[in-house]
Order: sequence, then structure tokens, then C-alpha cells
Amino acid sequence: MATDVFTVAERIAHSLKRHDVTHIFAQSLPSAVILAAEAIGIRQVAYRQENMGGTMADGYARLSGKVGVVAAQNGPAATLLVPPLAEALKASVPIVALVQDVERDQADRNAFQELDHLALFQSCTKWVRKVIVAERIDDYVDAAFTTATSGRPGPVALLLPADLLREQIAPSPFRREATLGHWPLDRLRPRNDDIERAASMIAAAHAPIIIAGGGVHASRAAAELSALQDEASLPVVTTNMGKGVVDEFHPLSAGVLGALVGPRSLGRHTVALVEEADLVVLVGTRTNQNGTDSWRQIPRSASVIHVDVDPAEIGRTYEAVRLAGDAAEIIRALRSELAGSDLSHRKSKRNQLTDRIAGFWRAFDADRQSVARSDASPIRPERIMFELQQLLTAETTVVADASYSSMWVAGQLRALSPGMRFLLPRGLAGLGWGLPLALGAKVAEPDKPVVSIVGDGGFAHSWAELETMVRSKLPILIIVLNNGILGFQRDAETAKFGRFTTACSFADVDHQKIAEACGCPAVRISDPADLPRYLERGLSGDGPLLIEVMTDPCAHPPLSLFAAMDQAA
Repeated sequence: MATDVFTVAERIAHSLKRHDVTHIFAQSLPSAVILAAEAIGIRQVAYRQENMGGTMADGYARLSGKVGVVAAQNGPAATLLVPPLAEALKASVPIVALVQDVERDQADRNAFQELDHLALFQSCTKWVRKVIVAERIDDYVDAAFTTATSGRPGPVALLLPADLLREQIAPSPFRREATLGHWPLDRLRPRNDDIERAASMIAAAHAPIIIAGGGVHASRAAAELSALQDEASLPVVTTNMGKGVVDEFHPLSAGVLGALVGPRSLGRHTVALVEEADLVVLVGTRTNQNGTDSWRQIPRSASVIHVDVDPAEIGRTYEAVRLAGDAAEIIRALRSELAGSDLSHRKSKRNQLTDRIAGFWRAFDADRQSVARSDASPIRPERIMFELQQLLTAETTVVADASYSSMWVAGQLRALSPGMRFLLPRGLAGLGWGLPLALGAKVAEPDKPVVSIVGDGGFAHSWAELETMVRSKLPILIIVLNNGILGFQRDAETAKFGRFTTACSFADVDHQKIAEACGCPAVRISDPADLPRYLERGLSGDGPLLIEVMTDPCAHPPLSLFAAMDQAA
């Protein structure tokens, strides 16, 4: 390669391979790049729609620890990349989008599907550039990967004029050998003085608690966090995106909190741990609205330590001791400092604390008994989660769509080990991403079971990707919660206005037939007694399966928004 003359498209393909790219989510465009990539062994996973392809790249990146690469045509195809790139930007997921642009001599002449792609992508990426000079292509590809994987990870876009891709160029005079396709690229940590200050605060606290977010997964810091939890006797609650960063069967783990504090929730009990805390340690969380129940949970009297890779997130809402950098490195440093600290007070209170947390879990199980074990038809979502829990292993990846699907997963399932993955699109929480996230996850780890839980409303956005799943041989279990409504929309409107709009109710759709038409085996069930055998079949790895579960339209997760409505019922 060092002495060969390549086209720009071929140089891009070789650069991608150098960055350990093995898959591109694309639809044959930019064709010159895809042909060159396939010629050297990079597999194209061909989506049906760009919105879904970008989300597949997102799921792939979250699970693999590598950069997701998505490609698209200019114009309307490019515009469909905006939603998944915006999700990745808010969720801190590295994606490189390769977008074909019109030929350079046709710019600003209303060429076919010409659009100002620089303006289009500026709001939904960390970085966007248009390559004009062919000889700079190696520089731009490396800059794209560097930007995506360094600091706060996120998506970038590289605009590639069609004629540029055909141009032949000699090798670069500068050496380009580094592999930049894994994240996080850099693992920075604060000064020793800052670590020492934070460690002394943890050691001295009487009622500290950790709130862990998705940044722990991004840093691959679950093992470090679990060790800190155990060594310093620290209770841990997580945000939705942080679910799985600790073993939720550990006696100091108190599950997901955030807005899940309504009747029959675990959070209605565990929120006391935060409200009574004298020290709150935030790790890899944006302290967003859902993660803090509209910023109501962290007490004004508590001191706050905030660990985050993005310095701008620290102190956004809660003034904090700043520990800016990589979560794994910072937690490791805190553990080292705490090893020499007197933690006898924390240890003396540990049994009392673990007993209290165990009591919270028991109360939660008692509260939900009537719905989690219900034999009613239509089926309660809690019963579905109860049956699924019996079949999960630490190797299972659980993926959910936004809205209620995410809330059922976050609030009803329990992680079985530190680092177990639950992929929830909570950056922007747009509907329709449950299936493509799961397909991306399956590409990343094809030998591990993947289950995708979607509502009928969200699934309508992504039906076409069932064909992608079958054609690409990416067998997953899909559970469609069919309640015939847009559940959150109906319930939110009812809570706020006392009535809801006509858009919330659907006509009957037979998702079993849709799946079968795409070559995916499927079953529709209304009896909860049928759940165990079909769930077991779907998780067996023998092939894809769609289970359409006719669910109770009156059921909704125990969100604080609906607490008053539920208590009055």
C-alpha cells in the first residue's frame, strides 16, 4: 500500500481497515467507497432506510467498543441520518458518517439532490468537514476518527464529492499507521490533589451514594465501579442509560432511579437513599431531566462530586467537586487513594445499609406481585418482564425502544453482572430505534443472544428492517408489546389535560403476518402461560423470532408524571 497509487475511495477503504473497521452500515452509497471496502473484506450491512442504518451503527458502537461507520447518499438520504446522529451526540456514541456529495464543479448549481450538508450536520455532530483536496484524504479520515473517539465521544460526518472519490492519488508523504477506531481513545485523569480531596470526602461521608450513568459503560468502567462499590461500602443507583454498570443483585445496588418513582416502583423506596445523602457521587451522567426526576432528587444540603469526561457537564445543574476525565481511570485512582483511608465507619454501617436495600427490593416485589404474576389477558408488561428475567444470562444484551419499552426494561429487569448491557435510546429518546439498535448489537457480538423489546407504535417506524435482519442473517428475539395505542402520548395528555387526541389509538395491525412476510418466524400470543416457551425458543440462538404480545392498554410504567393519576385510580 505504501507505494501504490489508489483512488480516493480505495484510500478511504484502506484507512477504514487500518482503524479496525470490519462493517459499514450502508446501502451501496457512496458506491465507490463501498465497492472498495468490500473488495478488501469489509462487510456492508445493507439497511433499508438511513435513519435505521445510523441507529445500527450506534448499537454496534455501544456494544463493540469500536466506532460505528454509516454511509449514505447526498440529499434526502443524508437528511435521514440526522435523527440517529443527534441521538448519538446526546448519548456520547462515536459514529463516522461517510456522506456522498455532488461533484465539485457542480456545486451551487442546483445539481441533483444538492443540499448544504455542512449546515445540515452542524447541529447533530461534533465535527463535519467536506473534503475538497484529494491529497488530504488520509488527514481527514484520521481527524474524523480522532474527533469521534476523543474527549466526549460522538458522531462526525465526512462529506465526499462523487468526483473526488474517483480521483487517483499518490501515497501521502506523511506516515499514517495508527489505529484510531476504538474508544475511548484517550484516558485522561485529574490532578492528584483533586483525587485526594474527593477520596477524603468519600471516606468522611456518613451517607454517601453513587449515581452512575451511561458514561460508565462508555468508559468500560463497570468493573472499577463495582470494586469501588464493594471496597468503600457505597450504595449505587443508576440512570436509565447506566443500567447494568453494576450487578443489581449486589446487596449495595438499588436499581434504576430517575423518574421511576411512582406506585409499584422500586424507586419510590430507594429515592430515600438520595434524599438522605450527605454526599452524592455522580459518575458519567448528564444529570438530565429523566435521570433526576426533573432535577428534584439531589438534596441542596448534600455535597456533590462529579466524574465526567466532558468538563462542561460538571456543574451544569449541581455545583460539584470536579473530576474531569475518563471514568475508569478516575475510579481506579479513587480506589487507590481510598485503600489508605479509614473506612471503618462505612464498614460498620454496611450491614444496616444492605438490610435496608434488601428491604426495598422485597417491598418492590410485593408491590408488583399482582401484575408481575398476573394471568390476565391482555397481558401485563410486568408479567412479560418477569418471565424474561428467568431466562436472562449475563451474556444477554437487552435492547429497548424509547418511551414505555425503555421504562419497562429499566424498571422491571435486574442486571446479572457488572457491565451487562441494556441498550436504551435515551440520548433523545426517539421512537423506532429498538430494532436497529439490536441489529447493530448483533453485528458487534454475533454469538451472544440479543432481545429487542419494542412497542407497536415505535415498531411501525422500523418494520422494513425485519428484511434486513433475515437477509443479513442477524437472528434476534423481538418482543412487540402490542397495546394498540401510543401509550405515553395518551397517558401524558391525560395527566396534563384530562383527555387525549385521536392520534393515540391505532387500527389493529397483525405484526405476526408482517414478520412472516419478511421471512421471520413469528407468533401472536394473548395467554401469559405461553410466554416461557416462546421466550426460551427466541433466546436459543436457533434463529430469529418475533413474539407479538397482546398487552394491556391500561398499563404504564410507574413514572412520577402519573403518580397522582395512579394513586387516585
